[in-house]
Amino acid sequence: MEYSVLSNGCLLPKIGFGTFQITDAVQCKRCISDALETGYRLFDTAAAYGNEEAIGAAVNSSGISRKEIFLTTKLWVQDAGYEAALKAFDASLKKLQTDYIDLYLIHQPFGDYYGAWRAMERLYQEGAVRAIGVSNFSPERLVDLCMNQEIKPMVNQIEIHPFYQQREAIRVMKEYNVAVQAWGPLSEAQRDIFRHKTLVKIAEKHGKSTAQVILRWHLQRGVAVIPKTVHKDRMAENLDIFDFALTEKEMEAIGAMDIGHSEIIDHRCYYTARQLNSVKIHAEG
Repeated sequence: MEYSVLSNGCLLPKIGFGTFQITDAVQCKRCISDALETGYRLFDTAAAYGNEEAIGAAVNSSGISRKEIFLTTKLWVQDAGYEAALKAFDASLKKLQTDYIDLYLIHQPFGDYYGAWRAMERLYQEGAVRAIGVSNFSPERLVDLCMNQEIKPMVNQIEIHPFYQQREAIRVMKEYNVAVQAWGPLSEAQRDIFRHKTLVKIAEKHGKSTAQVILRWHLQRGVAVIPKTVHKDRMAENLDIFDFALTEKEMEAIGAMDIGHSEIIDHRCYYTARQLNSVKIHAEG
């Protein structure tokens, strides 16, 4: 495994295991167990995913030291705000069956995320979390948060893949020493990406799959990734990306695939704000 060094010195594995939409408890436990056996040590979840308990159970029954595991979870919009964030953190901690979180993220740039950030600063200073950051923050929101808080976000997890390459966002994050982590690094299989002629040609040259080429492209751009799969053979395939490198010409060819916008979700539209603020993951009160 290779690592990114966060601004506080914490090591972030460059490839981890994403768990979005793995909601069935039995399947989730199996996937985590398979991923651990395959060699994954970073697991990305969120309060909104509804699988923290299954992940906690799988990790705790694995026999692998907690110190070897990197757990990321996220605070949902419903729980933005100082007191609410502290309460939500305790709930996630209990579900994950652990006494600390490696990386705690604000899931969406909506609601009282400033109050939530103050709570996260407290959790970090108390040692309850090893690193804190945000997810889905556009450059202007990230810069605003960086310039108005005591502790800057250490990670921003955003949508990045060959069809949406986020060049400006990455440039701004590097300027503010915020590590870049991609969700949806394989584009959620949009636009038949695994059979895209540019990627197929490069993959054939290296004797790799198109998925491996895409993940390698991310790493060479300085972007950490959290691909998701429920298939053990693909888990192994996704990890096997450290024995080859793309040429500058190949990087440029993939760079030409960018369409410049997301076809998954647009965080800058009012209807996205309305939709995400409407999602409740637990009863009020």
